[in-house]
Amino acid sequence: MLRWAVTFFVIALIAALFGFGGIAGASAGIAQILFFVFIALFVISLVARAVGGRSS
Repeated sequence: MLRWAVTFFVIALIAALFGFGGIAGASAGIAQILFFVFIALFVISLVARAVGGRSS
């Protein structure tokens, strides 16, 4: 998911470079949403692992 966020961020940068403001804004918004979803899932997974402990 982080890879998708970075991809949309790069698309936003390229679109902004060529002057496509609407596409750049939309891509940046999608990248921001994906990044925050990634962070939320990462934190949830860290908490779940800390609470659950090691099950070996």
